[in-house]
Amino acid sequence: MSDDGLVLLQLHEPGETPVPHQDEAGLAVGIDLGTTNSVVAFSFDTEVEVLKDENGKALIPSVVHYKDDGSVVVGREAREAILESPDHVVSSIKRLMGRGLEDVKSLAGTLPYEVEVPPEGGMVRLRVAGRTLTPVAISAHILMAIKDRAEQSMLGKAVTRAVITVPAYFDDAARTATKDAARLADIEVLRLVNEPTAAALAYGLDNSVEGLYAVYDLGGGTFDISILKMEKGVFQVKATGGDAVLGGDDIDHAVAEHFLAQRQAGAAITAGEVKQALMTARVAKECLTGRQSGEWMIELDGIASRHSLTRDELEKLAAPFVDRTIDICRGVVEDAGIDVSDIQGVVLVGGSTRMPLVRKRVAEFFGLEPLSNINPDEVVAVGAALQAEALTRGSDTLLLDVTPLSLGIETMGGIVEKVIPRNTPIPVAMAQEFTTYQDGQTAMAIHVLQVEREMVDQCRSLARFVLRGIPPMAAGAARIRVTFQVDADGLLSVTAREQTTGHEARIEVKPSYGLSDDEITSMLKDSFTHASEDAFRRALREAQVEAQRLVEAVQSALKEDAHLLSMLEHAHVESCLTKLQSVLLGDDRRAIDAAMDALSKGTAEFAARRMNQSVQRALAGKKVEEI
Repeated sequence: MSDDGLVLLQLHEPGETPVPHQDEAGLAVGIDLGTTNSVVAFSFDTEVEVLKDENGKALIPSVVHYKDDGSVVVGREAREAILESPDHVVSSIKRLMGRGLEDVKSLAGTLPYEVEVPPEGGMVRLRVAGRTLTPVAISAHILMAIKDRAEQSMLGKAVTRAVITVPAYFDDAARTATKDAARLADIEVLRLVNEPTAAALAYGLDNSVEGLYAVYDLGGGTFDISILKMEKGVFQVKATGGDAVLGGDDIDHAVAEHFLAQRQAGAAITAGEVKQALMTARVAKECLTGRQSGEWMIELDGIASRHSLTRDELEKLAAPFVDRTIDICRGVVEDAGIDVSDIQGVVLVGGSTRMPLVRKRVAEFFGLEPLSNINPDEVVAVGAALQAEALTRGSDTLLLDVTPLSLGIETMGGIVEKVIPRNTPIPVAMAQEFTTYQDGQTAMAIHVLQVEREMVDQCRSLARFVLRGIPPMAAGAARIRVTFQVDADGLLSVTAREQTTGHEARIEVKPSYGLSDDEITSMLKDSFTHASEDAFRRALREAQVEAQRLVEAVQSALKEDAHLLSMLEHAHVESCLTKLQSVLLGDDRRAIDAAMDALSKGTAEFAARRMNQSVQRALAGKKVEEI
């Protein structure tokens, strides 16, 4: 307001009003953080671009190679390193996100690497290339590579915010672990969106469809099925279900075991060799999508073996896993309270849906040919990008997701009381009243559970806390109101309040094997602390590589044209070469630079003579008019 009381207004054309503070934060993208591959996309005015590398590839293999020199490589180069350095490479880490000891025991035999759990319990850890790493830290490295891809594609603009997709059946532990990984990668998570919901958002907006649709999402490590109602820009999830440890990896494992069984019986193989066999199995599975049979070679411990496989044999191996997905589909349709015939279309998501067997079984169950006019590898990232734009620039669409698992608390006798049923739309808050069971009781222990069964020992524990300050009264007289609140990311907080006094206790549910705030802070601090060290190591390595190239070039030139130098000049060049070779493998970058400079100057005249010699040879025997 000016001194004379006038208000100054800034005018804009309709639809061109800038988003508040839009220049104060980095761009927002959509990230499909997958088990096998990841994809990143950006949306502007609902026009979505899937961000690709210099070779036009959208998929970023979710594979990390930890090199002996301390560097970290993510993507295609890391996947190729499995053949030479399998013990230094980690893949399918998504399967361990938010997992504890009991989960890992249940996954025994399906993981291509060794895992360990600290003696006191907690998050599983991997020992890779001399490092002890958590799944969160490994996922953070993948997210850093995705962020780097996005920033390069956006011409160097900062990318600091994202909508990240997760399997619909990811529980609180896995969702929290995903957000922790994003924090380590310096990415603000605007929203965690269920993968099938993101796919429906992309498909619905692109095709302006309405009605009931099923999204069948079979990826590398997880399976989800969601039933959504799409109507006038509203995307409402009616029911969802799935299995966080069921996917294409299981089929790869079955094929690898089939191949290995054909080799010498009883021969022990290492974890690294298992990875190599899995890589061959994946290639075979992908090849048999487009042809009926093939042969593949596996070389382990210096022994090569040839293995044939037909599509019929592959489908027999894959059938138990595909059948499990259909059983889950059947249950979700029942949960939605509809008939299969009510569904108007089936959207396929995930690379594993390219298998002919999968498409055949889905078509048989739903009585519909699956919709295939959208790339199953990219559709989730496209939906995430659209949601990122909606959250930062606004949108006419409304996304109504659900909580995939029921939540409740333990009551007397180890019985479970459900507070929020599964498939409840989120965000949501629900409450129930409980009371004391002993005279004079002044505190109550609250045990929060993920519940689908009736007894505590059959359910998964999420958190425990204590409400104190309850007035001493007769048993059953106190009124304790327990409120469960699930936010838009599907994360849970629980509040217990004694109604008479107002005493309250609250907890944000963060499983014991998730990262604590102190651990996150420590890891972030370490990344900042070692930033200069990491930069120095990279610069040193680059100097060493350049020096090695110079040494090899000079040695090659001497071998061909040493006759162009006098004995004294030759000795000087050899001296410079020896000096550079002596410091090449050291950690003194200045010494390397100085030795390179000396060698370059010492060979400048030699290079000029070689150039003149080349010109003379090219002109020899030619007339002026021919030149």
